[in-house]
Amino acid sequence: MTFVQLIECRTSRIDEMNRLMDTWVEQTRGKRTATHTVVGKDRSDASHIVELVEFPSYEEAMRNSRLPETDRIFRDMLALCDGAPVFTDLDVVRDEPLCAATARRLFETLAAPGELPAMNDLLAEDCHSHDPVNPQDTIGLDALRREFDMWRGAFDFAFTVDDLIAQGDRACARWTWNAVHTGDFLGIAPTGKQVTMSGTTLFRFGEDGKIAELWWQHDQLGLMAQLGALDALEG
Repeated sequence: MTFVQLIECRTSRIDEMNRLMDTWVEQTRGKRTATHTVVGKDRSDASHIVELVEFPSYEEAMRNSRLPETDRIFRDMLALCDGAPVFTDLDVVRDEPLCAATARRLFETLAAPGELPAMNDLLAEDCHSHDPVNPQDTIGLDALRREFDMWRGAFDFAFTVDDLIAQGDRACARWTWNAVHTGDFLGIAPTGKQVTMSGTTLFRFGEDGKIAELWWQHDQLGLMAQLGALDALEG
């Protein structure tokens, strides 16, 4: 279970505190078990500093605390604080970037049976989609829905999200697409063939949490080969 340590302190020497953190990062390189750290300053009290340090588990946090470098940095930290820091140990019971959930929901929506919904809860009205196989970007929610409908009309498909990484206003998914060719696709009559395609999608999210921009990379050449569209060229 992921573990987070919450550290609160008071100091008027925030610049020195930051330099101390840089020193700890450098000295524990290759040894520390912390995976993520966030330091915040209270907007209503500039001397109130809160740090969140994330670890893969409580056991890894304890191993990190036993490092001699951590002990030295802690003693230096005490000298910069007005009073003793307060530690709170937290077992993480839920941790999901909201943009990652939105990205997963897009893939689920695209593959769902029935009529494609409005999708205005997922995509911004002026969403831009970049696809190297298209000569121009697809811009706007209505244009995107038409493009999605073209794929849905040609294939019965499902996405498997193999990896999904989210940070800030970006997310990136590596996916596998498995489908049956059931309708006309770029002039190719339905073949009934089972096909697969791998790809990645990079998402940018707006301030409202909706998808504002998409970059697609996928093996459409491999898809065309599976559909037999390259046989005549090879012959």
